[in-house]
Amino acid sequence: MQRLKSNVLRQLPLLVILAVAMLGVLFLRPYFSFDMLAEHHGALKELVAADARLTAVVFIFAYVVVVAFSLPGATIATLAGGLLFGLFPGVLYNVIGATLGAVLIFLAARMGLGERLAARIDASHGAVHRLKHGIDENQWSVLFLMRLVPVVPFFVANVVPALLNVPLNRFAITTALGIIPGAIVYTSVGAGLGEVIAAGARPDLGVIFEPHILWPLIGLCALAALPMLLKVWRKEARA
Repeated sequence: MQRLKSNVLRQLPLLVILAVAMLGVLFLRPYFSFDMLAEHHGALKELVAADARLTAVVFIFAYVVVVAFSLPGATIATLAGGLLFGLFPGVLYNVIGATLGAVLIFLAARMGLGERLAARIDASHGAVHRLKHGIDENQWSVLFLMRLVPVVPFFVANVVPALLNVPLNRFAITTALGIIPGAIVYTSVGAGLGEVIAAGARPDLGVIFEPHILWPLIGLCALAALPMLLKVWRKEARA
């Protein structure tokens, strides 16, 4: 009975996150939209003008909540950071909020499943064990790639490292540094939203896939993957 209670308590934070995330998808999506941001951007700008520091703190807290509970509004929050605070310090606030939120998900997942699952994988044999061993040997590169590649869902990039028992400091560092390129792109889009809203248009959120942005990201991915490729080359050379 005591063991069951302990297991439930460990998994409770992750279960709460999943429950709130499901409710968010079902009921909160209309409130995390560009239309809602456009409707209230004037009032939000007034808050920044009245007390920029307090607004920044509230904004970062709200961003942490959005990310930590996987609510459908991270992209809108990033745009809002640029709209309210400009490219800088907007990108700084966005990176801080996203990183703290990701760390909370990571800790919840590791507490609920990660440590025990990683121990079972380490004690097992077969393809899954070999996969984890390969990732363990290249954790820095893999973590950076998960952040840099635009197609990896943010929630997945938060949970998978926890299930593989990645050290917290390594996860936090690679998260903060790895999301900077994408944060700069979307914060810069947000910084120009005032003119877009005034024109009655909508922002181009596919800008990250434009060649002049995508190719530098691919270059960063190649740089992050270079240590793994060197390890493979050295092993083959020794063989």
